[in-house]
Amino acid sequence: MFRTPLGTRTAVAFTSKAALVRALGPEQRWVRLGESALRALTAPLGADRITVDPLLTARRPYAHHAAEPQAEGEPQPKQRPAPPAAPAPPQPAAH
Repeated sequence: MFRTPLGTRTAVAFTSKAALVRALGPEQRWVRLGESALRALTAPLGADRITVDPLLTARRPYAHHAAEPQAEGEPQPKQRPAPPAAPAPPQPAAH
């Protein structure tokens, strides 16, 4: 489930595994469904639209949201690695 730019819930479908990996990464779990099955599963959640092969996606929230309860069966978010340390500025030479 995604939200459109206007905030409407939308089910998401991909035409190939390659398209899914391009948008969501290789670790994204997936299952093959027909359109009618996807609509039947997502309609009770308020999604009456299907977005096919979305190109732009936001990253999942990381550790700062980890304290929020996760839906049953939803994988835990991964910890974002710390950014590399900036190199120390050069010190003036001693004379």
